[in-house]
Amino acid sequence: MPKILYTAFDIVPSPKGASTHILHNIRGLVKSQFDVHLITPNDGLLPTEDTIEGARVTRISQDLTQNFLARAVHFGRAVSSHLAIHHEYDVVHFRNIWDGFQIAQNKKKYGCKTLFEVNGLPSIELKYHYPGLDSGLLSKIKEQEIATLHLSDAIICPSRVTRDYITSLGLNPSSPLRTRRRLVTVIPNGVSPSDFSLSPLPSREGRVPVLLYIGTLADWQGLDIVIKSLPKILEQQPVRLQIVGRGRSRQRKMLARQIRKLGIEEHVIVQPAVPHHEIPALIASADICVAPLGLNDRNVTQGACPIKLLEYMAAGRPMLASNMPIVRELVREDVDALLFSPNDPEDLARQTLALLNDFELSKRLAESASEHVLTNFTWHESQKKLVKVYGKLLGD
Repeated sequence: MPKILYTAFDIVPSPKGASTHILHNIRGLVKSQFDVHLITPNDGLLPTEDTIEGARVTRISQDLTQNFLARAVHFGRAVSSHLAIHHEYDVVHFRNIWDGFQIAQNKKKYGCKTLFEVNGLPSIELKYHYPGLDSGLLSKIKEQEIATLHLSDAIICPSRVTRDYITSLGLNPSSPLRTRRRLVTVIPNGVSPSDFSLSPLPSREGRVPVLLYIGTLADWQGLDIVIKSLPKILEQQPVRLQIVGRGRSRQRKMLARQIRKLGIEEHVIVQPAVPHHEIPALIASADICVAPLGLNDRNVTQGACPIKLLEYMAAGRPMLASNMPIVRELVREDVDALLFSPNDPEDLARQTLALLNDFELSKRLAESASEHVLTNFTWHESQKKLVKVYGKLLGD
């Protein structure tokens, strides 16, 4: 039975999409007879040693008074210390450079193959969370990302946009672009049909319709566009915006300030993130779901595969989303959802009113979206693709 070390600088379990992704990857590997050991940080509440989805879990303690980078470096050193003692792993699967850079550099010493799972790159994403970060530090981080990509035996990512960005960073630059792209396997995120399935749209008679956003409050999510669109919508239709997600204090304060400035406090509810098992019921209570991704390098250059889009659609809710490549990889425009011009609150308001005023259109989009996702984007399909990558890596 092949032994796998899976490392992730993410709390597992947690409401974040990263946790959902990791848990489904582990489930697929364990079902395929891999012996999986997951190493993650501890939030101070979860047990140090645990078992999840049939995998052993070790959680690394962290000093929560330290900043993000200090904690990330500490995590990377803890993983390296573990590997310096334990050489029994056939594959080390990592999701970031904090430990991945050292692992890729020392893979021969550790006697393992390496798999780099690229969902987000800190050289692009960190500045949205920490606007004051030094550009020189980000440049050094990018150098480590490129080195880790070059040294890894296999690379997976969740979108074609991400694959194209990775290959642009110089993977075997002498090879044709088509050959370079084959070095990176695209494995989109998914949904579980047992958790998300088509449910009837709630009646809009005698109640204020709910426009729902679920996800982080990160600056790249485009929540300011939804906030700015709301007064234009309210001129013609009553609606309540419900925002459910995890955010830093700075992000919550900025959001509250934007809402207050427009005088729409009574029409907006901002709630903390909820456990993942509560999300299906939350989506089922909504009339329209929104994914207002902003026009920025995180979404356009790096790319992503937003789990929220897939879950909105699987649950059978009409969706409004930014019209950009990472969305069009998952959504058929005017078939599964209405797409609006990114960073354009007037276009978002127009598309929202189109759905509010046409229940049959909402129903048609919702039904099509649910069928599309539950047919093409399940975690089962993602797991099969991941196991196939492992098979090639191990020479099966």
